[in-house]
Amino acid sequence: MKDRPILLLAIAQTLIWACLYYSFPALLLHWEASLGWSRSDLTAAIALAVFISAFVSPIGGRLIDAGKGPQMMTASAIFGGLLMILLSRVEMLWQFYLLWGLIGVCLGGGLYEPCFALITRARGEQAKRSIIFVTLVAGFAGTISFPAAHSLTEMFGWRGVNLLFGLVSIFVIAPIMWVGAHEVEQTGRGKHVSATHVVASRSFLGSPVFWFLAIAFSLAAVLHGVTIHHFLPILDERGIQDEVAIMAISFIGPMQVTGRLAMMATERHVSNHGIAISCFVLMGISILTLFSAGTTPALLIAFVILFGGSYGMVSIVRPVIARDLLGEAQFGAKSGALAMVYLAGSASAPFLGSLVWSRGGYDLVLPLLVILAICGLASYLGANHFAKIQSGEPRSGNNF
Repeated sequence: MKDRPILLLAIAQTLIWACLYYSFPALLLHWEASLGWSRSDLTAAIALAVFISAFVSPIGGRLIDAGKGPQMMTASAIFGGLLMILLSRVEMLWQFYLLWGLIGVCLGGGLYEPCFALITRARGEQAKRSIIFVTLVAGFAGTISFPAAHSLTEMFGWRGVNLLFGLVSIFVIAPIMWVGAHEVEQTGRGKHVSATHVVASRSFLGSPVFWFLAIAFSLAAVLHGVTIHHFLPILDERGIQDEVAIMAISFIGPMQVTGRLAMMATERHVSNHGIAISCFVLMGISILTLFSAGTTPALLIAFVILFGGSYGMVSIVRPVIARDLLGEAQFGAKSGALAMVYLAGSASAPFLGSLVWSRGGYDLVLPLLVILAICGLASYLGANHFAKIQSGEPRSGNNF
């Protein structure tokens, strides 16, 4: 690829997602067996981490608008790695919570949200293709993290895996992140933003379009978070062998990439609006296939294809739809505010999944996820409806 900074950001995003975020679901069962803490206690830690990442996202958006995105993203990789190393020494539950809470700050400063905001701010209309490329590459993060964690745990134990992931974050991810983000920032436009303009841009918080859109994608985040963090336990409850379960969850990443490639192939024929609708519909259908995955292996394959493909498109369509419906001006602030709601949903997902599971098992969790997909679709349609009213003309989203 000729666009070196975007390629570097894609590599950095792949590795930081693998080492920081996906390490949690990849090691969940090992922590449960080794440390003796309940699943609800454990998943509350990732909920805390993602909630804190949601809280810091608006701050990150303002830093990006002020031209400080590269420094923030690189620092997130370095401190995230240090915290992962400390996590390898944890013995008490409060230590586990403290470290994951601090890791949450790094998630808010280094993952997709700040990366996409940085690219959109710097490249405007050209950001779309760059975002797609980053997500195509980073879609393999889970494919790297789950098999690596599984194999390395057998050799070094989960503590060794945390140590190794931390070292990779500091000595591999951070330098790549700095070079890529710095070069994007240097070639960007509108680096100097006045404080008055930033304050004025917050008027979008009074728009029903913003809130309907925020709720829609936060529900998608809950659906995705519950499914990913509980996927291995769901399959374990259905009697599926560990090797098959690991293979299935490892292929969700490639299916995300496949979904994004399919979206690119149909860009001249399907609008952003149509893609957003299909994401919610396909996620709901994918959850339905998990009901009988234990007795019908073909349904597990169908789940991986539908869930991975649909959520893979969500990662791209979120910033694109946000720009379509809310406008591009001060996108860092808008993206940060949307991310706060989105990540709040993602933060609550693992714990909510455990809470519902404790009441009625995964046979209760799965129907509720289908309902979330339906509600998310309804909320998105509400956002599009109010956008039409505000613009005074039909608005169904621009084609890719």
